[in-house]
Amino acid sequence: MVKVNENYSNIKETYLFTETARKIKSFSQKNPDVNVIKLSIGDVTRPLVNSVVDSMGKAVEEMRHMETFKGYGPEQGYTFLKEKIQNYYKTQMGVNLDINDIFISDGAKSDLGNITDIFSNDNVIGVTDPVYPVYVDSNIMCGRKIVYLKADETNNFLPMPNENIKADIFYLCSPNNPTGAVYSYDQLKIWVDYANRNKSIILFDAAYERFVKTNNPRSIFEIEGSKTCAIEFCSFSKTAGFTGTRCGYTVVPKELIVGEYCLNKMWLRRQTTKFNGVSYVVQKAAEAVFTNEGAKEIDETINYYRENARIIVDTLSRLNIKFYGGINSPYIWFEVPKEFTSWEFFDYLLENAGVAGTPGSGFGECGEGYFRITSFNTHDNTKIAMERIEKLFKK
Repeated sequence: MVKVNENYSNIKETYLFTETARKIKSFSQKNPDVNVIKLSIGDVTRPLVNSVVDSMGKAVEEMRHMETFKGYGPEQGYTFLKEKIQNYYKTQMGVNLDINDIFISDGAKSDLGNITDIFSNDNVIGVTDPVYPVYVDSNIMCGRKIVYLKADETNNFLPMPNENIKADIFYLCSPNNPTGAVYSYDQLKIWVDYANRNKSIILFDAAYERFVKTNNPRSIFEIEGSKTCAIEFCSFSKTAGFTGTRCGYTVVPKELIVGEYCLNKMWLRRQTTKFNGVSYVVQKAAEAVFTNEGAKEIDETINYYRENARIIVDTLSRLNIKFYGGINSPYIWFEVPKEFTSWEFFDYLLENAGVAGTPGSGFGECGEGYFRITSFNTHDNTKIAMERIEKLFKK
């Protein structure tokens, strides 16, 4: 008799953003005259920049001709893209990476969920609360124990190691999704020293590193000692608009050894077995991100989203609503009125202002009482949404 993975019964039936999408769709069907503005899911709205599209187009043309056609590529990524990433780390962050430490993927979300293939299911997983749901759900699916580090106003949503909360593997995200909080160099140094001392692993989600504009680290590898305890995940999705194109990368240092096992070699073996690599066309598009013109164009796009964040932040400030994020992050995390739960506020905002966000409790127990909205929309829609919210709050 076939047996199923019963751990699936321990996760919610629907993914958080699937549920918000269902509610938005239901409301729109009942109220077709309302132009619902979505500031909920973190999907970009700006198109791919010209340099990226031009490079992709050239790669497509190459696929037309036998002399330049590409079939299966290396599962860990083409050297031309890995070299660009290697140089980006060196010039932008002062970090030296071995080129074989870099693995090209179809996005950070996939690797964040798949990386634990190389770890035993007996490991205890530590996550911050609020938390990006993938960290939790992917490990519950494997039957692992999860422990939570409380993130709230008392620590500015940046929890530090707690000797009373033991875990083997910790997920950290900075700039954080959903709260927008960013760790400092000193804070990450404490985390790195803790992980090395306790023989723990840090899985560092740096998907939003390009949004950092203050003096904060953009990579865990800017911290001394991190290569013996950390794996980093990055994405072209939010920084270069690849949400529909799918490309990212993961850095697994060769110095990262657990017992007699080199995690770099294990991840390479996993990828060559379970993953056939990102298409040549997409990797050529990603390569253009690191050209001078491509970087300039992408910075313009990120500044566009930063302006949306400024519009949101200015409105919340006028309304005297306490918030986090919006400076080094495309997310703004704010307190909901005391009379609402976060899901009740989701419904209230949708039904009375035609604006959709994401309820904080969807990210964990500590998210209750908060709400996340994103700057990933047009200037016009962001302005209209905030005008609606301001009008609603001033009733």
